[in-house]
Amino acid sequence: MIEGGKIAGLGRAKDFEADTIIDAQGCAVMPGLIDNHVHPAFGDWTPRQNQLGFIEAMVHGGTTTLISAGEVHLPGRPKDAVGVKALAIAAQRCFAAFRPMGARVLAGAPVPERGFRESDYQEMAAGGVTLLGEIGLGTLKEAGEVVETMGWARKAGLNAMIHCGGPSIAGSNLMQAEVVIAADADIVAHINGGPTSLPAAELTKVIAGTKRAIEIVHNGNPRNAIHALKVLTEMGRLDRLVLGTDSPAGSGVQPLGVMRTISLLCSLGGLDPAIAIAAAGGNTARWRNIQAGVIKPGAAADLVFLDAPIGGAGRDADEAFTFGELPGIGMVMVDGEVKTMRSRNTPPAARIPTVQA
Repeated sequence: MIEGGKIAGLGRAKDFEADTIIDAQGCAVMPGLIDNHVHPAFGDWTPRQNQLGFIEAMVHGGTTTLISAGEVHLPGRPKDAVGVKALAIAAQRCFAAFRPMGARVLAGAPVPERGFRESDYQEMAAGGVTLLGEIGLGTLKEAGEVVETMGWARKAGLNAMIHCGGPSIAGSNLMQAEVVIAADADIVAHINGGPTSLPAAELTKVIAGTKRAIEIVHNGNPRNAIHALKVLTEMGRLDRLVLGTDSPAGSGVQPLGVMRTISLLCSLGGLDPAIAIAAAGGNTARWRNIQAGVIKPGAAADLVFLDAPIGGAGRDADEAFTFGELPGIGMVMVDGEVKTMRSRNTPPAARIPTVQA
């Protein structure tokens, strides 16, 4: 039952009265997915690929919440303290008021640079900034300065992530296990590389040496994605798993990136699709301290209706993921409003919901 854009109750049809009824026609319903790792600029445009509409395209891929890891692709991105603070506050404000196809973009993730002081992080937090972009994409790279910066960020209440692996763009750094472990950031970004991964033994060292979230991304090393999943599974710590795309990037824009990562982990890593969806939902929301990615009373009615693709393996969405397919999306709702019926990006679903007035 949905009222005022929120889930008002869960139950059977006979328990509720409503003006509009959506018949799911037997397909599955999952919460809108969260992409834990995007690099927006301003508006629904990416200068990295000079492509318009990438956020709307992600909604067609079942992603309704996107979290910035830093607005690093903005042409002429400032790197001095005054410019970084101004950009972070402006990005946070702009995306708070701009929701392409209903998507929530949590932006304003400043990339730390050398020369910043504790007061700079306090000032950004006071201005509404809640995130800290990837440590290591800027000039910070030594353990001592990284640890000091993380202390300042945590004191200011900023949720932070650290780059892990080889350099991703010009000016970024190789961030190795010792520094990543020492930082103790809230999120270890792209454990499987963004796009260059540390060797598998080093990944194991990072996962064992940290206690916070471990991110697997689409734009990384698929072999090491499976390795990281195996380590987390053996540790009994799948609650630490979060998913992202790390896009837009040099490898392009991936509207289906989160769903493709779920399919990879389920089909080749043996992960239960329900757990994989939870990793891209409730897990991420908990580590990021946001309200999204779950189906429960009081939560935003961000819902994705999906089913096995026509002609593919599997009888339903669960089996489609297990067999390595991409389920078809028949409807996406954000805040209780239908934003699209059949997705323009997924293969056609065998079953799609119908709306009855």
